[in-house]
Amino acid sequence: MSAQNYNPLKKWNYWLVFLAAACGLSWVSGLLSSYLLHVVILILYFAFLGSAWNIVSGYAGQFSFGHTAFFGVGAYFSSLLYVESGVSPWIGMIAGGLLAAGLGAFIGYLTFRFKLKGAFFALSTFAFSEMLRIIALNWSVTGKAMGILIPLKQGSSLQDFQFASKLPYYYIILSMLILVLFVSYGLDHSRLGYYFKAIREDEEAAGSLGVNILKYKTIALVISAFFTALGGTFYAQYMFYIDPDIAFGTNVTIEMIVRTMLGGVGTVFGPLIGSAVLESISEVMRSFLGEYKGVHIMFYAVLLILVMIFFPHGVMGLVKKKGKEDSRDITKQHELVGNQESE
Repeated sequence: MSAQNYNPLKKWNYWLVFLAAACGLSWVSGLLSSYLLHVVILILYFAFLGSAWNIVSGYAGQFSFGHTAFFGVGAYFSSLLYVESGVSPWIGMIAGGLLAAGLGAFIGYLTFRFKLKGAFFALSTFAFSEMLRIIALNWSVTGKAMGILIPLKQGSSLQDFQFASKLPYYYIILSMLILVLFVSYGLDHSRLGYYFKAIREDEEAAGSLGVNILKYKTIALVISAFFTALGGTFYAQYMFYIDPDIAFGTNVTIEMIVRTMLGGVGTVFGPLIGSAVLESISEVMRSFLGEYKGVHIMFYAVLLILVMIFFPHGVMGLVKKKGKEDSRDITKQHELVGNQESE
């Protein structure tokens, strides 16, 4: 194989590592304590949400600061269907995802139609999430500030999305993460994904080449909203509770953004890597600084600032940079050997 075709960091290598790690973790998951299994679930959960956010903000370059609008729609809609009508949360999850996708199409058309982008688009999405939070706080059907408490069933029930142990939740969120990673990988290697990236890099140039800017930015937001809503349903069923501040507050959006930026925006595995790093650091800091509440958050913030200054493309950016350097070194070695042979 020639040096020009040599690439030590092919995409499928990432998949092999990920699937091997997932299989290994699945094998030992039954041996983990409830606390450690909970930490692993949170890592996968935030990686899922970060991957959903990454579709519109990473690939299409439309920075959203109001993704909790879709998260909350998924959480509340599935919970209300289950509590009020006894509809299985699995059905509510898909229904909530479709409702959030419709909301994404509406928000996308409304904002992109008037060419809002950058900070203006971010503030627009934030305004929609705040509007929904206020509605949930004042609407009696949502329980107002008290929120919705999911009724507990005896034992485990797959239909009711309730289990006696955390292990089934691990397998569910792992499956959800694999699904959204495959979608991200498909976008990364499809014509649709190329349109997204073209818009991200230079919207005017993409438009001049015939790319329908409004259409493809809206599609990116719809896909992202659908998956984000699925994450909302998972959270509600895992925690058995949802309220307006959790569902439509800024905390969830910040977690999506921060973890994805640390791992690498616009990359397939960036959200997973960022989630694993930050969740691990956060848990370790909580353990060692338990009596000094809030100190771990300060450390968390300092770490992010340093990463943004010195590694703006995240961990995946470093990996790709190292891969390119290694590839150049090998190319030079091949050229040197070829020159020596010709002599």
